[in-house]
Amino acid sequence: MKPVCVLGNGQLGRMLRQAGEPLGITVYPVGPDADPQAVPWRQAVITAEIERWPETALTREIAGHNGFVNRDIFPRLADRLTQKQLLDELGLATAPWQLLANAGEWPGVFSRLGELAIVKRRTGGYDGRGQWRIRPGGEGELPADAYGECIVEQGINFSGEVSLVGARAHDGHCVFYPLTHNLHEEGILRTSVAFPLADPGLQQQAESMLSAIMNALGYVGVMAMECFIVGDRLLINELAPRVHNSGHWTQNGASISQFELHLRAVLGLALPVPVVSTPSVMVNLIGTDVNYDWLNDALVHLHWYEKEVRPARKVGHLNLTHPDRATLTHSLSTLAPQLPPEYQSGIRWAQERLKAC
Repeated sequence: MKPVCVLGNGQLGRMLRQAGEPLGITVYPVGPDADPQAVPWRQAVITAEIERWPETALTREIAGHNGFVNRDIFPRLADRLTQKQLLDELGLATAPWQLLANAGEWPGVFSRLGELAIVKRRTGGYDGRGQWRIRPGGEGELPADAYGECIVEQGINFSGEVSLVGARAHDGHCVFYPLTHNLHEEGILRTSVAFPLADPGLQQQAESMLSAIMNALGYVGVMAMECFIVGDRLLINELAPRVHNSGHWTQNGASISQFELHLRAVLGLALPVPVVSTPSVMVNLIGTDVNYDWLNDALVHLHWYEKEVRPARKVGHLNLTHPDRATLTHSLSTLAPQLPPEYQSGIRWAQERLKAC
């Protein structure tokens, strides 16, 4: 079996490496600044855990490698402008949007998009960074260098946020997990909840949209699609051409994790539909020190990234899964006092989702 080189050596690369070990697949997560001579990239299949990377000796070397899966797709989806243009070309629903070229466009923006405008940098902004919520009179909040480098979207009044994580094989075969319900606070994913059976109408919509995107691109591997629920339809918010934070629950809640699924896809291995038989909850650990008391509850699976703890930094996550929702809800109640105050709203939200669905 060929080894896999992952461009990027953060937590996603780490979890891809962990997923490869039981299968005898050697995975090398490497930073863009790595010495090309120290990385066995010539004999490997190459994938990435990041959408954008600087030009370095390593990235120049691997740019021409035929084994770099999705190489030409990453830059297209990493730029929100070209990502939105792709969705428009495919006739897939998104929030109304436009490029924000200069400050003189604001009257037309508010006239067309309404009084809440969501401004996003075309590249680089994530987890709430590089994004602004602008209302009439607040245009001065936007830095001057944002013009020409941002898109602006209509602020959507949505009833929920969901994501679909799926994978496509080299032959075009696609498989999907059930839709994941997500709670974001200050632009950062705090908590996810997934069920074995998602709403059939929304699941069908999402699978149709994501398969259309992956097929149009000839994409291979795992891709995530974040959506707003508006009435009985979905609006696509953003795409991530990689394994995704909202799919972390699959490590303990599915027969095949998103990380193993991605390795299977890029290596041309069997790609069956993952089996999901129990509800799952994922709690992101953000800027919080590790607490091994979390493990007192048998349902809690700790995934710690061994990163320096800093405010607003993702340093790990907790997965909980159980076939009985009441038992899962009780474990969340036990966990709640062991987490800082900023986690409590996410725990309550997850408990409400478990009761409602």
